Amino acid sequence: MSLVNLSHVCSHIQNASKARLGLTSVPSSNLILALALSLQKSGFISNVKRGGLEPPPSLSGQALPFSALDEEPVTQQNIASRRLWLGLKYWNNEPVLSKMSMVSKPTRRVWMNAEDLSKIVRGRNAGYVKGLTKPGECLFVTTDQGIMEARECVRRKLGGMLLCRAF
Repeated sequence: MSLVNLSHVCSHIQNASKARLGLTSVPSSNLILALALSLQKSGFISNVKRGGLEPPPSLSGQALPFSALDEEPVTQQNIASRRLWLGLKYWNNEPVLSKMSMVSKPTRRVWMNAEDLSKIVRGRNAGYVKGLTKPGECLFVTTDQGIMEARECVRRKLGGMLLCRAF
């Protein structure tokens, strides 16, 4: 898992949202795909679609199931050029995703158990990680069951590595 690539993707999505782009692409990897699907589930982006260098023609405003993500088959010739195409959302002429920042860094990975995550969800600080205090703020955690939002981890009593926060 490369947190360097994930931090590039977080800043790219944040900049594309501030630039008011309707559609943007990021490199395709399993970690980035799982984070994009979590962002879609939380309501920050409208859709996620796998494609090549050109945007897929069938992008619409509806959520796509995981099986419908692939437009073309992956071969040895096109695997390096695979991209994830993300549809960004706006509300009242403002981006839904205004800021996205990393919590764990490549040099310092932050792991928390379910108790510490429940403190963060309730707005308290745990360690050097600040609590979720802004409305609509989400913290994404990678667990052994995939990438989840922190509130879902608290419900399931799971801990894991904190990836990024978005609001």
